[in-house]
Amino acid sequence: MKLAPLRRRTDALPGVSGVARLDRSTPRLTGRLNPGDIAIIDHVDLDRATAEALVAAKPVAIINAQPCISGRYPNLGPQLIVSHGIVLLDNVGAEIFASVKEGTKIRIDGHTVFVGPNPVLTGTLQDIETVQALMLEAKSGLSSQLEAFAVNTAEFMGRERSLLLDGVGIPEIRTSMAKRHVLVVVRSHDHAADLKSLKHYIREFKPVLIGVDGGADALLEAGHKPHIIVGNMDTVSDAALATGAEVVVHAMPDGRAPGLARVQDLGIDAATFPTSGTSEDAALLLADEQGADLVVAVGSHANLTEFLDRGREGMASSFLTRLRLGAKLVDAKSVNRLYRNRISGAALLLLVIAAMVAIVAALAVSDAGRTYLHGLENSWTHFVNWLQDLFS
Repeated sequence: MKLAPLRRRTDALPGVSGVARLDRSTPRLTGRLNPGDIAIIDHVDLDRATAEALVAAKPVAIINAQPCISGRYPNLGPQLIVSHGIVLLDNVGAEIFASVKEGTKIRIDGHTVFVGPNPVLTGTLQDIETVQALMLEAKSGLSSQLEAFAVNTAEFMGRERSLLLDGVGIPEIRTSMAKRHVLVVVRSHDHAADLKSLKHYIREFKPVLIGVDGGADALLEAGHKPHIIVGNMDTVSDAALATGAEVVVHAMPDGRAPGLARVQDLGIDAATFPTSGTSEDAALLLADEQGADLVVAVGSHANLTEFLDRGREGMASSFLTRLRLGAKLVDAKSVNRLYRNRISGAALLLLVIAAMVAIVAALAVSDAGRTYLHGLENSWTHFVNWLQDLFS
């Protein structure tokens, strides 16, 4: 009897295998990624915020149709991905979206993408060494990026002059922020650690909590309920939208708000905020216009590298928004360094000991107190004698 030849299992083939999930919009893709999937994206100069969302979904590999580091500036996303041990293959070309279908089992071996036994496309396999080399080369492009930023800032100011100077277009909301602290949360780098470090500050000052898209879910995960949700509504969950928070949908300058239909389908009333800036900047401008005393930013951009990581379009908006808020805007890490709980555990213990000493001293100098202490001493003596009789 002739035996049929054994078929080699796909899992035993070299490289990594997984179910393909693909979308040209990375925020939409991260919402349906499962651990062990292979994410296929179309994202030139992968920024850190997007990389963090991808890493949180725990894919086994990421395939990018575009170069993850184009050389324009040293973006931070690829370094985060490879440092988590996720396979990163980039620059495979837009053909990947025609060659691979959603839900197909695919494999990456070296620089090549396989569908079944057939190689379909090749790209550049990135690791820690190649990413570091590309980052060094990209630093040479900073000067040209800053020049382009200056031009972009002037253009943005021309488009948004009335918004930035006079607050035209900022919606009216029910939640009062006048003379209060406001906490604006973006689901980005170290947001979870920042929220944890601010728990005493939040408990004491009770700031208005604004979640920017997925930042609303970050607040819920930290045990806080958002008062306001601002954003495109593409990464915030239905559970967060259902908390009763006021919803402000980030709209295009012409008034189109793609995220508004989703909110209305859930039966939630929402205001719109038309601006060509980012959703984070819309939240900051909203807090400033409503008269907030202090605005604390969680998961925001704090240094030049992180600022550039956003890309030129977002840089102009962020730069001018921060100029408008001025000293009113502080980073969460600064608050954590400056703020300490007003009553520490050591101080509380010292207060209890001092109170006990004061009580004993007061009892010792009064007749009634001495009588009470004498009775307490007799009770203690009887108790000690009882113990001695019990074990003798």
